[in-house]
Amino acid sequence: MSSGSVAYSVPRVEDANSLSRAHTDEDVTPNEIAVGVIIGRSSEYFDFFVFGIACVLVFPFTLFPFMSRLDGTLMAFAIFALAFVARPVGTAIGMAVQRRWGRGTKLSLSMLTLGVCTVGMAFLPTYESAGSTAIAVLVALRIGQGLALGGSWDGLPSLLAMGVPKDKRGWYAMIGQLGAPLGFIIAAALFAYLYSSLPVSEFLDWGWRFPFFVAFAINVVALFARLRLVVGQSYADALQARELEPVSVTEVMSNQGTSVLLGAFAALASLALFHLVTVFPLSWISMYSEQSMVDVLNVQMVGAVFAAGAIVISGTLADKVGRRNLLGTMAVLIGVFSLAAPFLLKAGPTGNNIFILVGFILLGLSYGQSSGTVTNNFTSHFRYTGAALSNDLAWLIGAAFAPLVALGLSAKFGLIAVSLYLLSAVVCTLLALRINHVLEQREA
Repeated sequence: MSSGSVAYSVPRVEDANSLSRAHTDEDVTPNEIAVGVIIGRSSEYFDFFVFGIACVLVFPFTLFPFMSRLDGTLMAFAIFALAFVARPVGTAIGMAVQRRWGRGTKLSLSMLTLGVCTVGMAFLPTYESAGSTAIAVLVALRIGQGLALGGSWDGLPSLLAMGVPKDKRGWYAMIGQLGAPLGFIIAAALFAYLYSSLPVSEFLDWGWRFPFFVAFAINVVALFARLRLVVGQSYADALQARELEPVSVTEVMSNQGTSVLLGAFAALASLALFHLVTVFPLSWISMYSEQSMVDVLNVQMVGAVFAAGAIVISGTLADKVGRRNLLGTMAVLIGVFSLAAPFLLKAGPTGNNIFILVGFILLGLSYGQSSGTVTNNFTSHFRYTGAALSNDLAWLIGAAFAPLVALGLSAKFGLIAVSLYLLSAVVCTLLALRINHVLEQREA
């Protein structure tokens, strides 16, 4: 059977409490799982990019008009980071819900919460009308997004990685990562259209709210697409056959905490770059350059297309040279890129565009293989929860505070702060990969 049509055919497990007897009995193929992963990830990334762009174009004016543009943006970025802080907590809660009521219930609750919190932001009052209450509401909704995202872990990436031939794992690993550029393109296109089509007053009054309504609609579509797989009997059987079942977070950390941390730090360079080429350039250029925001968003959309192509290329490269070798090489290249960042961002629109486009290409090549690079360290019993925690911690440590730290430090000390931030992430990635290699040799 070819790698593109591998099916998960396992003995059916009789379970009187199964929610999926009425669903399909067909085997779940890697291609079906890949589609589910792309749809699910695209909706999640779209939600987060909509919020990230609004942190630059909207919230400093509607929620923090009493602050300077810089301070208002920094406050918005601080709220942006809260979702990543809440995400591991959401994972722990989600695992508990799944053990008690099943994965279908967990995913439904998580996606419903994500949708409600996202569409709730569309009705957010301004500081002028509600005062500090408006800020408190946004904080609560953002934390809700993080909890929901943590709870939405469905095990699809782990199942996909374990169900394909070893020489195709790099290719299938990159498929789910395509959701990032796709989600960004949709979010950036909506904001670019609204920002260019409406007067500033109307955009800040009601125009910016439309992408949050769109996010809710996308979440509904993504929920049904993922539920089709998640509550299917063959999917449940495949997970059970590979022992991809939830366990408590404390049990994972006490037994395989080292693997969780190595998995998180191995992806750090990629995830630090993630928000430094998507969210940070908008804030820096809007305050320190004459380039229009619509032009920046248009360039970023082109960059996202390049990133998507680079992600696909990463799948082929990883299967030839090894996923960890590719990730290590890309970390070094990101380090080189970080040294050029201050010069590019000071060189006007041309330099800004080069920074964005080159950054997106490097992001695609590295991010395409950053997910689960060292999760083979987990035993089957801990893989489901361990992979989720590694992912959560990687985003928390590497990406959550990237826009806040980069903008705050660069405004105070200059753009060299961006270089140092990226270099620190590169060092962490290389050390994690090296430690993991040494540990594997000892075990062998």
